[in-house]
Amino acid sequence: MNQPDYVVVGGGSSGCVVAHRLTLAGKKVLLLEDGPPDNSQFIHMPATFIKVIGSKRTVVYESDPQPAANGRVSYVPQGRTLGGGSSVNAMIYIRGQRQDYDDWEQQGCTGWGWDQVLPAFRKAEGHMRLGGELHGTDGPLRVSDTRFRHPLSLAFVKAAQECGLKYNDDFNGEDQSGVGFYHTTTFNGQRGSTASTYLAAAKKMPNLEVQTGCYVHKLLFDDNKRVTGVVYRNGEGKIVTVSVNEEVILCAGALATPKILMLSGIGPAEELSKHGIQPLAVREQLGQNFQDHLEVSVYGRTRKPISLLGNDQGLKALKHGIEWKLFRHGLLTSNVVESGCFVDTNGEGRPDIQFHVLPTLVGDVDREPLAGHGISLNPCFLRPKSRGSVRLRSANPDDPMQFDSGALSEQADVDALVRGVRLARKILRSPALAEVIEQELKPSPEAEISDAEIEAHVRSHAKTVYHPVGTCRMGSDPEAVVSPTLAVNGVSGVRIADASIMPTLVSGNTNAPVVMIAERCAEFVLEEAKAKTNSGVAA
Repeated sequence: MNQPDYVVVGGGSSGCVVAHRLTLAGKKVLLLEDGPPDNSQFIHMPATFIKVIGSKRTVVYESDPQPAANGRVSYVPQGRTLGGGSSVNAMIYIRGQRQDYDDWEQQGCTGWGWDQVLPAFRKAEGHMRLGGELHGTDGPLRVSDTRFRHPLSLAFVKAAQECGLKYNDDFNGEDQSGVGFYHTTTFNGQRGSTASTYLAAAKKMPNLEVQTGCYVHKLLFDDNKRVTGVVYRNGEGKIVTVSVNEEVILCAGALATPKILMLSGIGPAEELSKHGIQPLAVREQLGQNFQDHLEVSVYGRTRKPISLLGNDQGLKALKHGIEWKLFRHGLLTSNVVESGCFVDTNGEGRPDIQFHVLPTLVGDVDREPLAGHGISLNPCFLRPKSRGSVRLRSANPDDPMQFDSGALSEQADVDALVRGVRLARKILRSPALAEVIEQELKPSPEAEISDAEIEAHVRSHAKTVYHPVGTCRMGSDPEAVVSPTLAVNGVSGVRIADASIMPTLVSGNTNAPVVMIAERCAEFVLEEAKAKTNSGVAA
């Protein structure tokens, strides 16, 4: 495609949505994805996503050492394949709280209150059993209950109710609080990424071209600061320049999108000049406002070998593989993080802690899991106050971004995780779990420990939940990086449709909100194109 109407940079969760909507509207679209196609069986088997993280289908960003996290590095894996995060995540479908979006609007994101974003959520959603005012039933993004529920996940749900939490069948309903099982972006026992839903529905259309293995270097602009093209390295290693008729939509994520903009001459003046880049549009806040969800594990050893450990080996693995391949049933249909809860631990009237519960002992990118069978209860602080930043390492597009995650830099975030750990330890000792758990392994087998001991565990073990946002903040103020229609301020013809535009983190997993953002971006683009046509200007 020599000169498409629109170039979508990044074929992840949002890029597939934007490409789908624009293609179906009759526009010529070129979708560029850095990674390979989503053709790994470990992507499509829900329970095997952990085998994809760390492979060529992800990129693991490393922060500067974080003083407040005992000098540890934050490791932030991000999707690098068609479907992006939706192809490598745990498939949890959470929108966040009504107040999250009303807060956005109060911060200057005009038109982004809950009543304005709900229609986009419903438009995207194809829920297997819920409908009504809050849920969509025929959208491209398939949402369902998992077909498998592990005994340890069931035990957690019972134990949390024994601690006073109410059962909640729908965390995306009127009230997020309570304990229950997550709805997931799965269908027919397999992953429902935006690549296998949105993109698959448009892939054969002649006005859409999808190129993988394409690493974008920068955008090109004319003298009026209007975008004219994209420079990228294709799968054969050649540097290619493609011209664009209308717009470029950046969907590369909160760590890659600001890099592309900075390399294109958009960003903080000093940062650009330091690397010999001529400033085209000075946006001092580009790369600032980095936020991420952090969680910390409470580990329990099971009395019997009933966790997931060992199910990916030998005859067990063969059995599970055959069951999934032939019938789309069994353990491999699980998203692993089957159950969780949302709890108000500070008395403010809305949940501030979310639990991700895994029926196994988990590690992280930089550390092996504890040995043996067990369960991991992972409280996560939903609305962190800590902030970080993203900046260029050099003007070489191949050099990784340098970033300060700001992990645990605000004491309020640490205090919230301490409250979450206390609740996790209480749930672990409740009858339904005590029946199957022999002892707590970390932070301590002792029933009573101090806040100081818990804080030490938080600072030494807190890790990312892989939800980086905020580096291209949306707003109506002069300093905002993008406008409420997601247009990059200071230039023309460039929009952003990924998590980087969030002014503040939503209260929950970020994939569903990113899909919503992409849906709205496509609406803005098509509305502007229609207005041009109606005014007599060729669209």
